[in-house]
Formats: sequence, structure tokens, C-alpha cells
Amino acid sequence: MLSKDLLLKAYRLMMTARAMAETYDANRQICKYVHSTSRGHEAIQLATGFLLQGCDFVSPYYRDESIMLGMGYRPYKLMLQLLAKADDPFTGGREYYNHPNIRRDGFPTIIHQSSATGMQAIPTTGVAQGVKYRERQKLSDYPVPPVTICSLGDGSVTEGEVSEAFQFAVLHQLPIIYLVQDNDWGISVSSDEARTMDAYEYAGGFKGMERVRVDGSDFSASYTTMANVIDHVRKNRTPVLVHAKVPLLGHHTSGVRKEWYRTAEDLAKHSQDDPGPKLRKVLINDYGVKAAELDKIENEELAFVQSEFNAAVDAPDPDPATVTDHVYRPSGATIETGIRTPEGKEKVVMVDAALHAVEELLQDHPDALFYGQDVGKRLGGVFREAATLADKFGDNRVFNTAIQEAYIIGSTVGMNAVGLKPIVEVQFADYIYPGLNQLVTEISKSCYLTCGKFPVSMILRVPIGAYGGGGPYHSGSVESTLATIKGIKIAYPSNAADIKGLIKGAFYDGNPVVMLEHKGLYWSKVPGTEEAKTVEPDRDYILPFGKGNVVLDAADECVENGESICVITYGMGVYWAKNAAKQFPGQVEIVDLRTIYPLDEELIYSTVRKHGKCMVLTEEQLRNSFCEALAGRIAQNCFQHLDAPVQTVGALDLPAVPMNMGLEAAMLPSAEKVAQRIADLLQW
Repeated sequence: MLSKDLLLKAYRLMMTARAMAETYDANRQICKYVHSTSRGHEAIQLATGFLLQGCDFVSPYYRDESIMLGMGYRPYKLMLQLLAKADDPFTGGREYYNHPNIRRDGFPTIIHQSSATGMQAIPTTGVAQGVKYRERQKLSDYPVPPVTICSLGDGSVTEGEVSEAFQFAVLHQLPIIYLVQDNDWGISVSSDEARTMDAYEYAGGFKGMERVRVDGSDFSASYTTMANVIDHVRKNRTPVLVHAKVPLLGHHTSGVRKEWYRTAEDLAKHSQDDPGPKLRKVLINDYGVKAAELDKIENEELAFVQSEFNAAVDAPDPDPATVTDHVYRPSGATIETGIRTPEGKEKVVMVDAALHAVEELLQDHPDALFYGQDVGKRLGGVFREAATLADKFGDNRVFNTAIQEAYIIGSTVGMNAVGLKPIVEVQFADYIYPGLNQLVTEISKSCYLTCGKFPVSMILRVPIGAYGGGGPYHSGSVESTLATIKGIKIAYPSNAADIKGLIKGAFYDGNPVVMLEHKGLYWSKVPGTEEAKTVEPDRDYILPFGKGNVVLDAADECVENGESICVITYGMGVYWAKNAAKQFPGQVEIVDLRTIYPLDEELIYSTVRKHGKCMVLTEEQLRNSFCEALAGRIAQNCFQHLDAPVQTVGALDLPAVPMNMGLEAAMLPSAEKVAQRIADLLQW
């Protein structure tokens, strides 16, 4: 039997949550930003919040304000986020109500929380993955073994990414609890419209997932169940799903009101399971608490919430000047260091330079690890880009994953939260799309929406590009898609020295980096790409982002006579341009961007102004591409210095790269095609 003091504490906070919902609804003009409340879910949420310890991790979803109250957060702090105030402790006025994130001594850690339902399952499972990794590698000796709780609404469990998280959790037996709060509604979609089974039944298909049902409107049952589950996970380090049945008493959100889609009968049915009256009855009948004492608590919380609300309303709004703060963590690699061309070394191919960069990082940093499809011991990557790494560092540090691009990418958020530095890989650029949801929704926004508390330091390696009849699903280019994502950095090296320096630079930069690695340059097997082989830099060589390189200089005489042009390019384009330039001695200057974002705009603009004629060259389909956008930026910034319109050269606007090598060649740029365009531009 639970103590009376515990039940009274729960009852008081239920009254707090109810008063908060009523206050928000009574002040709709002030509470103008969209929000949800926990009405109906208070019992299971408070029980969970009470039981968590400071060593734990939790991802509350947008209806979980009572978890926050249960962990000890004042309504005032939550209301600052509700009203998007400057002192919002989570996001500084940038994010919706009850989208918390926090690192606070004595409180559970909360990573960035997005509004994309179900998407938190992968980053939060990544937390549990990281905790287990630290335990296994003896990087941490936790006095109390941490648990991770991922809170989900029942409607989100039908998301495919939840399945990826469940699959990884059971395969690796991670210390995580999936708390599913089932109120039978997903906005206006009822459970019988959306699914054939509930989350408890669904979890039965994941071998190794223990599961529990509980009446989430009954505080005593909720507390006892969660206490047992949390204790079990602390001791046994295995995943559990808790299916809590709860009523939905409030609106879906302030903008989608309950009366718009729910019948009076449905609302009456749900009100019968209101946790507050249920607990009140228990306190009166089983614990002898007087009704007047409970009425007093209710009135006290009404007054307290009103006072907290008034203070939050009076709090200052954010300074608009701060709007661009925290897009990135300050880079830890801002200058080129180390020896790029050591004496007495043989040239190496790009794939080996990249392999050695990762190997050296793993040697120097116990918190670094590498995982992805087929990168483990048996194969070492389909391009042998991870060959020998698992043999040298073990299956716990270098390992295969299932075909789960979303999990591979999104798990890095959670791994970072526990102090790890993941290097991961998606096998081909064409297959990055299933992971874009995590890259856009979780990773790119984490630093910005947490005001710098949870930047994501990760490297995503992506083999890219076309050559030799790779076909439509192994030859694509994706840099334009990636370049539209704000909050990530993108590298595209064209030679061995750059790939090693940029991998090191990405690791020390401390932000999310996508490393695009052209398959056709890995071994310099494509005719005309021999210069992709270079002497390998030493292990201390670091190439920072945003530093382009002039790989071919035009002759001063040609420049002075107005007989020169510049080509701005990257990747395979460097070699098309170099080979084309052989037909125009001294007339072509080539800039290798090396990073798509950030761009070395100073080098680009100064080079364009020097020559007055510019070509931007890409392997991508040209229309609406990164290179067309760059050409427009060049035109804006260098207009007075241009002697001709900025030219763009790229692949034909086809949906995919065809497999037949003749068709492939017809689609892609080549040295010959680039030479013809250079000749045309020189005629201006």
C-alpha cells in the first residue's frame, strides 16, 4: 500500500495540471501558440516522473507536462515555453509547449524533443545504446545504472521508425522503457480506424521485448507498475514496453479542439476515468482524508497556478538579435594544422586515406565508434572503406547494423547525449532518403532548439556519384537535397589528402557532418582521376570546413589580357575541369570547393572577380541544384565584375542515372563537354 503522503503529493500535482489546462483555456488570446495538456494522462505521468532519478534519461512527448511536474519542474518554467519567453529554460522561446530538453544536476537528462510523432523513438533508443556501450566498454561506472524512458502516444507507434527502434532495442537488449500512453485518439483518427492491434500486442512481435499493461488513470497501479519496471531495467538492462490505457480529457491541441471531432458520448465515457476524482475517492475512502482537505489543495493549486501564469505573462520576450544564435556549436577545428605532404611517403588512394583517418580517430578517442551497413568484420564496407577496422577495434566499436538508415542516422543524437562520438555510414547516397527524417527533424535542429545544450557531433559517410554503369540506385547525387538542410555541414573531398583532413576536421568540428565520398575517386579507376591519389597527410593533419582550394592557376598574362575563366566545382567535377583545361593552357583557373557547407565564399568571389568569367560545374542534374543556387549568388555578389553570364554545367535533368554505360555517359558531364563550354565562355 502506497503512503498517504505520496498519494497527496500526486493529488496536488493533478490539481496543478488541471488548473494549468483551465488557465490556458481561459486565456486563449494570451496562450496563442499551439499547445497540448496532460489532462487524463496525469496518473501514469506523475508516477513516472516521481520514480526517475538524476542519472536517468527521459524523452517526454508533447502531452507529458505531468511528467515534468512529477520530476519537480515548476509550472512557471513550463509556462515560459508555453508563451515563448526569453527565459524558457529549454529552447529560449523557439519551440512549442512541453518540448523540453535539459541538462540539470539532480534531474533526468532530456535530449531535444521534436513534434514529429514517433521520431523520438530512435534518438532515445540511441541514448540507451550509448549507455550500454559505455557500460560494456568500461567508459563509465554508474553508481546507479541509468534507465532511459521513451514516452509515446499510441498513435505514433504505427510509424515505421518506431519499429526500427524496437528492433534495435531487442536485438541489442538495451536498458530502455517504451511508455505508450493509449487514449484511443490520434487527433481525429480513432484507434479502430488506425490499427488492428494496440502497442502491447504489437510489441509481442519483437522477440526479447518484455511488456506490461496498466490502467494509466489509476495512480497506485501506475506507480507500482512503473516502480517494478524501472527496477527491472536497472537490474537486468533489457527493454520493456509499458502500455498505459488513459482517457483523453482535453483537446488534442489548442488548435484542434475536442468538440470538433468527438461526440458527447465519447467525452462522457472518457471522463469516467479522470485520474483526479479516482484518486480523490481512494484518499477519502481508504486513507481517511477529509474532503475539505482535498478541496483546500485544489483551491491552493488554482491560486498558485494563476500566480505562476501571471509571472510568466510578465516575463520578457526573446531579443530578436538572438534569432541566429546556436545554429552550430563553435567549431573545434578552425585552422589547417599538421603536415599535409610528409616527405618520403608513397601516394595512396582516397579509400585508404579515409580508412586510415577513421582508424587513427578510433585509436586516439575511446569515445569514438563506427557502425553502419556491412562495415563490420566480414566485409569492412562494400567499398572496403572500413576494411580491418572491426578486427582491430572489436565488434563492439565497429559493427554492422540492419538495413535501417533512419536508425543509423538518428541514433547518433542519443549517442552524443551520453558523450560518444559516432561515425556512421549509409551504403549509397541513393539510400539516404529513409534517414532524411532523422537528419532534418532531429539532428539538424538539435543544437538550435536546445540553445546549444545538445549539439550533435557525428560524421555520416555517404558513398556517392556515378561511374561504370552503377545504375539508377547506386549512382545518384544528393548534395542539393542536403544543402537545403540548415544545421548540418557537408564535405565533398576530391583527393586523398582532403578526405583524410576533412574526416579529421569533421570529428573535431563538433557538429553534424555529411561526408560525401565519390565512389569513382576511391581508387582512381576512372580514367583521368589519377591525381585523386596523393601523399597521405600525417595523423595530426586537420582540414577545417569552409576552405576551398585553387587546384589549377591561370597564367597571369592570360588574366591580364582578359583571356581567362574560372571553374568552381568539387568532386568528380575537379577532374572533368582539369582534363578539359589541358586544351586551354593558362586560361583556366579551377577552384575545388571541398565543402558544400560552409562555402569558402571569399575565395569564390575573389576568383570570379579576378577573371570576370565563371563556370559552376556539378555532377548533379542541373535544374534547381546547389550549383544553380551558387551561380545566382555569384551573380549577385560579383555582378559589376562579370564580363559574361555565370555558366552552369551539370547532368541532364533525368529522374535517375541509367545503367547502360552509353546512356550514363550521355547524361553526365565529361571533360569533352566541359571543354566545349569553356571554349564558348572564352568567346564572350
